[in-house]
Amino acid sequence: MSILIGDERLDLDVIKATLAGPIQVALDQNAKRKLEKSAATVQRLLQSGDALYGINTGFGKLAKTRIATPDLQKLQVNIVRSHAAGVGAPLPANVVRLIMLLKLRSLAQGASGISVATAEALLALINADVLPVIPGQGSVGASGDLAPLAHMSLVLIGEGEAFVEGKRVSGATALKIAKIAPLTLGPKEGLALLNGTQVSTALALWGLMNAERNAAAAVLAGALSLDAIMGSDTPFDPRIHALRPHAGQILAARHYRRLMEGSEIRVSHLKDDDRVQDPYSFRCQPQVMGACLDLLAQASRMCLVEANGVSDNPLVFAEDGAVLSGGNFHAEPVAFAADMIAMAIAEIGSLSERRMAALIDSTISLLPPFLIRNPGLNSGFMIPQCTTAALMSENKQLAHPASIDSAPTSANQEDHVSMATHGARRLMLMNANLSRIVAIEMMAAVEGIDFRRPLKSSPVLENAYALVREVAHPRPDDRGFSAEIEAVATQIEEGRYDGFVPDLLKGL
Repeated sequence: MSILIGDERLDLDVIKATLAGPIQVALDQNAKRKLEKSAATVQRLLQSGDALYGINTGFGKLAKTRIATPDLQKLQVNIVRSHAAGVGAPLPANVVRLIMLLKLRSLAQGASGISVATAEALLALINADVLPVIPGQGSVGASGDLAPLAHMSLVLIGEGEAFVEGKRVSGATALKIAKIAPLTLGPKEGLALLNGTQVSTALALWGLMNAERNAAAAVLAGALSLDAIMGSDTPFDPRIHALRPHAGQILAARHYRRLMEGSEIRVSHLKDDDRVQDPYSFRCQPQVMGACLDLLAQASRMCLVEANGVSDNPLVFAEDGAVLSGGNFHAEPVAFAADMIAMAIAEIGSLSERRMAALIDSTISLLPPFLIRNPGLNSGFMIPQCTTAALMSENKQLAHPASIDSAPTSANQEDHVSMATHGARRLMLMNANLSRIVAIEMMAAVEGIDFRRPLKSSPVLENAYALVREVAHPRPDDRGFSAEIEAVATQIEEGRYDGFVPDLLKGL
């Protein structure tokens, strides 16, 4: 995908394409003009002799320390080196690509005081798909994502490490392979590269995309399970939801009605079924899933604002020659967005696990115990339900809000932080857990539908049934589960079920 960086906002399509694979990026002429004016402003203000934070002073608690003119270039190199203090496993390559794109978008708005050459050096890394090795831990989500962005910036100056075509090499080697010259940092340029919320934002956006994918699969799984227990679609009647018009609830009910339309299984028990109401995990799907969809939609809006904003400090205003210190680096909005995504993930998994538990309970589902013939000799889906419970519980613990935590840093100069970065990073594990919860429910639901044959489900659900059955086959007798669970989870993560619930958040 080709992306022109300028006045146009980055949208979700661009972000999805960046996460999906290599991209080609260019700066438009207006962005270059803004960069030139911004860099010239920094040079002009340096001549005044005034103290300019991070330009001719130290950083954080050392802001009162003036730096001599001959040392200004070394100051910028030192901040990159000293701040490269991240630990832990490297961030996924696709997230690193998005981090670099978001950083370029921020710098190109001309409020950071960097040169065109510096912006184009970052652009060259992106176009060559040279992806710096960025340890995942070490940022508290304020003063920018300093440590991880320092690891990104090391590669620009020919240090650190990077992945090139999947191979981990030194930063110097990566630049040689890509035929990119090491960057010489000018005044403020090291600070501008490090200051910003791009790491937490990229992680939150990736978490959001995967949460949306899992949510769509969970809606589908819920419809399959409803047919498997011969449940009622009355709770999805639009008249019910019009009286409590939350947008997500109305949309979710519409998704369920479309999925269930034309089900022979549903028609078969419209009469002479003495069950008045289904359990909440079936009956209240529009209310619970709808609230989750509302949360995801709001998180999406917040993340997109952040992705297109400037979170540097200080900020350079070339039009009036001002350099202003502020707090745009504080990632509280991202932390809140990540917490909302985490809550949605946890609740989607909780609802799915309860439906899975109902499927194996013959008193609720009216299906053979544990969805197996000859129960007792066979255990059927007994233990997969334990797996869903374990994963659900883990996600509940992980969903504890990160944004309510803080730890003073930099000798109390930076005394309140957002913890957005690990709040967003945990979404990787939470989404992996959720895809497996939903995969197990899908497998159980299609097994339950087999017991309803020769009746058919709706045309849409029959197609979903066939897709599950490509990798998870019927179980007349016990056999291992793990490989098939992973296979269905992989289908979910690859987006194989996305088309069954199109426009999951449209209109929210």
